[in-house]
Amino acid sequence: MPAVGYRRSLPVEHPESLIDVELPVPEPGPRDLLVRVEAIAVNPVDHKVRQGTDPAGQVKVLGWDAAGTVVAVGAEVELFRVGDEVYYAGALDRPGANSQYHAVDERLVARKPTTLSFTQAAALPLTALTAWEGLFERLGLRDGALEQTGALLVTAAAGGVGAITVQLARALTSLTVIGTASRPETVEFARRMGAEHLVDHHQPLAPQLAEVAPGGLDHVFSTTGTDRNLAAYAETLNPFGRIVAIDDFDSLPIGVLKAKSISFHWEFMFTRSMFRTADQAAQHRILTQVARLVDLGTVTTTATRDLGPINATNLREAHRLQESGTAIGKTTLTGFRA
Repeated sequence: MPAVGYRRSLPVEHPESLIDVELPVPEPGPRDLLVRVEAIAVNPVDHKVRQGTDPAGQVKVLGWDAAGTVVAVGAEVELFRVGDEVYYAGALDRPGANSQYHAVDERLVARKPTTLSFTQAAALPLTALTAWEGLFERLGLRDGALEQTGALLVTAAAGGVGAITVQLARALTSLTVIGTASRPETVEFARRMGAEHLVDHHQPLAPQLAEVAPGGLDHVFSTTGTDRNLAAYAETLNPFGRIVAIDDFDSLPIGVLKAKSISFHWEFMFTRSMFRTADQAAQHRILTQVARLVDLGTVTTTATRDLGPINATNLREAHRLQESGTAIGKTTLTGFRA
């Protein structure tokens, strides 16, 4: 089967940073689905793994957002059958979905929204899982508790995670949703996703937040710049506020959070699959809920740009866009070469 992978960690400009390869079709395990991949999306995790994990000459396949059709099921599969159209983010410690056929644990998969194409659906799983787990499991918000008030800050609200976090918060809570964005096009996109107020993350945050949230913040969903912005979070959060972060940094001076008893949480949507937790099926349920919200018209895809067929040339361009830090929403690719 055709696939895209890499053998050495190389700069994205190098023609062998991602290469077209032929691989055997995987055999599904007892709880696995074998999915014919119709579309994929690219996330920061893709280029971070490519840059940070050298496979020493072996082919490593990336890709943790996919939509496709189930073509075979393992002996113990209970939730799906052949022919189902599905979407999922999969597991970090298994081969990725940048291949024509992909084996994935059914507990991490849901039927895709019926109102979306495969391409539109592929943009959602990883970021929707991150957003849902961050909002409702880490920050402790209550799904559908529309009486819950307060203010939520979402950084980089036009990014992949930020855009779906804003949508879910607006759809399922009554919080005032404040986003950060800095360019006219990202401000416009974040507003379209549902951010009620926008502040510029290239300018000091605290005075801007004091203006749009005079009552203070109650929650922060920090997708980027957590170490740089922590002092501003501590200043503007109310006592007993909460922060959830998904980005990477070397150190964090969390002592600034003590006086207000502010709690800090990590969100990493691969934790369940990586540690084979007993509740892996929670991701099936989350994605099912997201699909329902999409089909109701409450949530929309964050796909903004499709680069064409799934091949090494187009994936290198997708990685380049991610690495540039200028991508808006999600970048997708659709279909394999004949």
